[in-house]
Amino acid sequence: MAQIYIAFADTPGLFAWMIRKVLKQKYIHVVLSLDPNLEEAYSVGRRHPSIPLIAGFEREDTAKVLRAFPEADYKVCSIECTREQKRYIERELKEAMRRRFQYHYAVIGLPFILLNRPFYQKNHYTCSSYIARLLQDAGIVNWEKHFSLVTPKDFYEYEKKETIFEGSLYEFTERLKAKKACRGAAYLVRMQAVLRVQPAYAGYVREAGDRRDTYER
Repeated sequence: MAQIYIAFADTPGLFAWMIRKVLKQKYIHVVLSLDPNLEEAYSVGRRHPSIPLIAGFEREDTAKVLRAFPEADYKVCSIECTREQKRYIERELKEAMRRRFQYHYAVIGLPFILLNRPFYQKNHYTCSSYIARLLQDAGIVNWEKHFSLVTPKDFYEYEKKETIFEGSLYEFTERLKAKKACRGAAYLVRMQAVLRVQPAYAGYVREAGDRRDTYER
């Protein structure tokens, strides 16, 4: 089995406040990631974190989000899938990223969500409707409604997920820095061990070479 990751974001601002009022929950933005550290994470959302009106398909950058919203909170959950399903999702995400400027935020579709009426305009999605369609096409989740009506609340209430982090985005990024520092330190220790062994091996080769030269003479 493999895993994909859904990140929920709680960011401040008037637009976010309006969505929060409608959904009646804290987290109002969802992101799909191929790894738990959100290093390969994608969403339909703001192209720049501080400009809500310019939106489309983008690769999520937690460092940019943190700079724009230092008080933002995140929740990261894992969902099980097969390796084939994850490979399918990875291909689709990379293709969407290649054509990212052809995707737009479904502003016109927002009133239809309130009316509970399916509405789809080609290549226009909300953050949740894009991920909902992709997961449904991959056979991971079978929503009981049209993908255009899926909201972050549906992902939040999805039972087959496991929370692996919940807290401030600052805390999340600091944990990642600590993990990378540990990996870097472990790598240096391994390299030092290799270098300590290498001279003895190199001397053995030189000695063997010296004996060969003497024999040939």
